[in-house]
Amino acid sequence: MSVMVTVSIQYKPETAEAGLEGMKEALVETRAFAGCQSVECYYEAATHTLLLVELWDKAESQEAYLAWRVETGMIEAMADVVAAPTEFKTYEIRSDI
Repeated sequence: MSVMVTVSIQYKPETAEAGLEGMKEALVETRAFAGCQSVECYYEAATHTLLLVELWDKAESQEAYLAWRVETGMIEAMADVVAAPTEFKTYEIRSDI
Protein backbone atom coordinates (compact mmCIF):
# COMPACT_ATOMS: atom_id res chain seq x y z
CA MET A 1 0.00 0.00 0.00
CA SER A 2 1.38 3.41 -0.98
CA VAL A 3 2.21 5.83 1.80
CA MET A 4 2.93 9.52 2.15
CA VAL A 5 5.77 10.45 4.49
CA THR A 6 6.36 13.97 5.71
CA VAL A 7 9.79 14.98 6.94
CA SER A 8 10.18 18.27 8.80
CA ILE A 9 13.73 19.62 9.09
CA GLN A 10 14.32 22.81 11.04
CA TYR A 11 17.71 24.29 10.27
CA LYS A 12 19.73 26.63 12.46
CA PRO A 13 19.48 30.14 10.97
CA GLU A 14 23.21 30.25 10.26
CA THR A 15 23.23 26.86 8.52
CA ALA A 16 19.94 27.01 6.61
CA GLU A 17 21.38 27.92 3.20
CA ALA A 18 24.11 25.28 3.43
CA GLY A 19 21.52 22.73 4.55
CA LEU A 20 19.27 23.50 1.60
CA GLU A 21 22.19 23.25 -0.83
CA GLY A 22 23.14 19.86 0.61
CA MET A 23 19.55 18.70 0.34
CA LYS A 24 19.52 19.42 -3.41
CA GLU A 25 22.19 16.77 -3.92
CA ALA A 26 20.75 14.32 -1.38
CA LEU A 27 17.29 14.40 -2.92
CA VAL A 28 18.64 13.20 -6.26
CA GLU A 29 19.53 9.94 -4.46
CA THR A 30 16.23 9.90 -2.58
CA ARG A 31 14.19 10.18 -5.74
CA ALA A 32 16.22 7.37 -7.34
CA PHE A 33 15.83 5.03 -4.35
CA ALA A 34 13.76 1.88 -4.96
CA GLY A 35 10.11 2.50 -4.10
CA CYS A 36 10.24 6.31 -4.11
CA GLN A 37 7.50 7.73 -6.30
CA SER A 38 8.16 11.42 -5.67
CA VAL A 39 9.49 14.04 -3.26
CA GLU A 40 8.16 17.61 -3.09
CA CYS A 41 9.85 20.33 -1.00
CA TYR A 42 8.35 23.29 0.83
CA TYR A 43 10.40 25.87 2.75
CA GLU A 44 9.25 28.25 5.48
CA ALA A 45 11.88 30.98 5.64
CA ALA A 46 10.64 32.48 8.91
CA THR A 47 11.45 29.28 10.81
CA HIS A 48 14.14 27.89 8.48
CA THR A 49 12.02 24.74 8.14
CA LEU A 50 12.06 22.43 5.13
CA LEU A 51 9.06 20.14 4.72
CA LEU A 52 9.49 17.14 2.45
CA VAL A 53 6.39 15.35 1.20
CA GLU A 54 7.42 11.92 -0.03
CA LEU A 55 5.31 9.28 -1.79
CA TRP A 56 6.50 5.69 -1.45
CA ASP A 57 5.26 2.41 -2.90
CA LYS A 58 5.06 1.06 0.66
CA ALA A 59 6.22 1.98 4.17
CA GLU A 60 8.96 -0.66 4.05
CA SER A 61 10.59 1.09 1.08
CA GLN A 62 10.87 4.35 3.02
CA GLU A 63 12.11 2.46 6.10
CA ALA A 64 14.84 0.82 3.98
CA TYR A 65 15.76 4.22 2.59
CA LEU A 66 16.00 5.77 6.05
CA ALA A 67 18.14 2.84 7.29
CA TRP A 68 20.46 3.42 4.32
CA ARG A 69 20.74 7.12 5.21
CA VAL A 70 21.65 6.17 8.80
CA GLU A 71 24.25 3.64 7.55
CA THR A 72 25.86 6.18 5.23
CA GLY A 73 26.13 8.75 8.04
CA MET A 74 23.86 11.41 6.55
CA ILE A 75 21.51 11.52 9.53
CA GLU A 76 24.42 11.94 11.95
CA ALA A 77 26.01 14.62 9.75
CA MET A 78 22.78 16.63 9.77
CA ALA A 79 23.06 17.06 13.55
CA ASP A 80 25.42 19.99 12.98
CA VAL A 81 22.95 21.98 10.87
CA VAL A 82 19.56 21.29 12.46
CA ALA A 83 17.98 23.23 15.31
CA ALA A 84 15.59 20.46 16.39
CA PRO A 85 15.18 16.72 15.87
CA THR A 86 13.92 15.84 12.40
CA GLU A 87 10.28 14.79 12.52
CA PHE A 88 8.92 11.95 10.39
CA LYS A 89 5.23 11.10 9.93
CA THR A 90 3.84 8.28 7.80
CA TYR A 91 0.32 8.42 6.43
CA GLU A 92 -1.73 5.75 4.73
CA ILE A 93 -3.18 6.97 1.47
CA ARG A 94 -6.93 6.55 1.84
CA SER A 95 -8.57 7.20 -1.51
CA ASP A 96 -11.72 5.48 -0.19
CA ILE A 97 -12.56 8.42 2.06
